[in-house]
Amino acid sequence: MRVLITGAAGQLGRDVDEACSRSGDEVVALGRDTLDVVERSQVMGAITSLHPDVVINCAAWTAVDACESDPDRAFAANALSVRWIREACSMIDAHLVHLSTDYVFNGELDRPYHEWDATDPRSVYGASKLAGEREAGADATIVRTSWVCGEYGSNMVRTVMRLATERDSLSFVDDQRGHPTFTADLAPMLRRLGVERRSGIHHVTNAGAVSWFEFVRSIVAEMGRDPDMVSPISTADLDPPRPAPRPANSVLDNAALRLGGLEPLRHYREPLAELVARIGAE
Repeated sequence: MRVLITGAAGQLGRDVDEACSRSGDEVVALGRDTLDVVERSQVMGAITSLHPDVVINCAAWTAVDACESDPDRAFAANALSVRWIREACSMIDAHLVHLSTDYVFNGELDRPYHEWDATDPRSVYGASKLAGEREAGADATIVRTSWVCGEYGSNMVRTVMRLATERDSLSFVDDQRGHPTFTADLAPMLRRLGVERRSGIHHVTNAGAVSWFEFVRSIVAEMGRDPDMVSPISTADLDPPRPAPRPANSVLDNAALRLGGLEPLRHYREPLAELVARIGAE
């Protein structure tokens, strides 16, 4: 299979590249330096000339707070670009796998969100990603995920590991809950959904719902440090406050995987231990 990966230089894109290569695919991995998905001519030229079987779109502007002050850039990067990709895919019958987010929900539900729950984004980032889902079309695979961490790039695991060696104490919010998701597990599932051309929305996260406070304690414990160095605070206590509102409940029920006969990803503690060990060995 020939797979084209957009946003291939990011933390998820690099693991998708590795997962597809391990499976024997012919991989074309394009970072922003070689393909700016906001530029329609570049997108059309790359996809129609390379003629992939599957396009896995990992390109996005994920600076949640920055999106609040530049909605035009957010919608260009996260929505209009998907229109160009879908348009090009339709010309060559390539299947599109598009990445989305838990931020499409308002976070007020008292249970995990499944794929058929109503969306209601509260941030520019969430609204732009929801628009991207709509641009991807009914035939695409749309994967909503949350709290993504991986070996490459910056993420919560790397940040906490650095802070825990620099400080005696840490404080993280305990009133935002979600599922940590690890690119090493997410990437192979993206490939499988693309190979099988499973259309529609799929929630794909590692198992285990936690608050950020609980997740950080897990990271610190895996480092061999005392998790009691981490203290809980509320979102209202953040100083300075974040420009973009965060969903209090980001827990995603992976119902489409479960009901569709696909085994959900493992509990987050397993890939967390593996990632902490890899980063610690660098």
